[in-house]
Amino acid sequence: MRPITKTYADPLDLVWLHAAKQMGMRVERSAEVNASWSGNGVLTIGTAETLDPDDSLAQMILHEACHALVEGPESLAKLDWGLLNNPDKKAHEHACLRLQAAFADLAGMRAFFASTTMFRPYYDALPDVPLADGDDPAIAMAQTAWRRAFEGAWGKVIADALGQTAHIAQAVRRVAPENSLWQYDPR
Repeated sequence: MRPITKTYADPLDLVWLHAAKQMGMRVERSAEVNASWSGNGVLTIGTAETLDPDDSLAQMILHEACHALVEGPESLAKLDWGLLNNPDKKAHEHACLRLQAAFADLAGMRAFFASTTMFRPYYDALPDVPLADGDDPAIAMAQTAWRRAFEGAWGKVIADALGQTAHIAQAVRRVAPENSLWQYDPR
């Protein structure tokens, strides 16, 4: 029997697990949740078989980082970013999605990092500049979160992970089947 000294890991997972670690998040996988923040450094993401076929660990980490940025530094000490008892969850989710789209746009990967669940129509209807002024109450929250990201270290961490993702996408797009998420429409 040959000795096995190395193991395989998905490159995209490696990029985003590293980004999560740089943001102070330890990522665990569980079939018991879609996504959950412990309030003490553990981000639990559903296992591949429990997520939608167009979800990825990368997308889920980006989305949860956006929640943390929208809710602010105090949310890091709260279960699920403090959103469990928030009567205005919808506006907060919309702010998270606007921020997610703005980040994904840095790498031309908005479609690749699209929202999951029932909020997909909102995400898909976002304008080309998701943080532009307007009358949606989510805009101001998302704009504040964007500033917060780049005043701190998270903006650079996320931008770097998105850049690495774009490099992987460029290499894979040519060989991916037509129904693959890697055949996304850059926007």
